[in-house]
Amino acid sequence: MTFENHSTIINIESWFIPFDILMIMCTVLAIGLALIFLLTIILDKTCHTVPMMLVANSCLAEFMFGSDVLGMALFTFQNDFHQIYYPDSLCIFRGYLGYIVTILQNYSFLLQAIYRYIIVIYPTRLFWQSIRFQVYLILATWIFSFICLLPYVFSHGIKYNIDNQICQIPLQLSFLTIYNALCVYMIPVLLIILIYFKLVRYIQDMRKHVTPANILYRAQLELKMVRRIVILVMGIVTIGFPYALFVFISFFTTPPKYHFRIAYIFVDTSMAFVMIALFQFTEPLKISIMKRIIRQTNVIIPAIT
Repeated sequence: MTFENHSTIINIESWFIPFDILMIMCTVLAIGLALIFLLTIILDKTCHTVPMMLVANSCLAEFMFGSDVLGMALFTFQNDFHQIYYPDSLCIFRGYLGYIVTILQNYSFLLQAIYRYIIVIYPTRLFWQSIRFQVYLILATWIFSFICLLPYVFSHGIKYNIDNQICQIPLQLSFLTIYNALCVYMIPVLLIILIYFKLVRYIQDMRKHVTPANILYRAQLELKMVRRIVILVMGIVTIGFPYALFVFISFFTTPPKYHFRIAYIFVDTSMAFVMIALFQFTEPLKISIMKRIIRQTNVIIPAIT
């Protein structure tokens, strides 16, 4: 087990415990929402479509991401509360799993954008729009997430940081730091933005030519869905800005002492907002859940006489 620490004295700051509790509460809420959304998609037959299957993949990725981050938050809280300065047996594993599920989360949104792109640009390629082909893409992203992890494993890059009570790749100018930024964040985000702008340009060209109204309307509807995905992803990027800022700082100097704690405060507290945004942007899921809520409120409870 490798320890990563640049301090000679470990201080327990007064804000550690309150923020540990806040992160635990937010991740529990996000996990609960992800589980509700998953069960709704599975149980409601109206949600058994290809787009909703891709949304379910995103919910599953968020559920796994939240579960892993919750484990990190509980470990940090326990170590802070008892003033323990060494990792448990699962710390390194949680660190590896964290990068895997982050890849799954980001690429799940990319799959949704790719599907909308195929519907508009290649409407006659029915196989590309089929459940089988989309399942292949989902499996490919899952396999890819584990393959991306191999450099971390072979280099033993994940280390225990005592000050931040977390197992992560140390932020510094190194191959792993750059590789992580590209593979996990920049590639999927840039591809989603590229798909959006290509769809915008394609629909602008459709308006210049004689295009049936129903085809143009369908293309505009799919563009709207991709725009929502872009908004959601950009929201995640904005919330994760402190982490990106610390990565940039690490290229030139040592980042602040509690950089991981600060970054994960934003990550953990934002997870519930990501799930709420996913709910708002997914009409079939929203309609299904609202129907169930209305149905429950309309249940008449007999009065006790």
